Amino acid sequence: MASRSVVIRAEGGAHARPVAELVRMATAHQGPVELTTAEGRTVDLGSVLAVMDLALAPGDEVVLSAEGPDAGRLLDALARVLGAPPEAGLR
Repeated sequence: MASRSVVIRAEGGAHARPVAELVRMATAHQGPVELTTAEGRTVDLGSVLAVMDLALAPGDEVVLSAEGPDAGRLLDALARVLGAPPEAGLR
């Protein structure tokens, strides 16, 4: 599973609009997509409520993980939604 560490830089953190975009992209992807917080909470990125429940704020670090075709490209796109440059933290 490919992963990327991202520091949230989106103004207002992960509020409704960016979360909806993350979920839209994750559900369109053929394979599992997860988000893990610095505290170790992992959620399926296909659930708006699960991601919103994390109350992610600017400066919070998360790890995005994806499996399947074009996982790297998806992680770049997800990182951009959170306000991070696409090359940041690729693992």
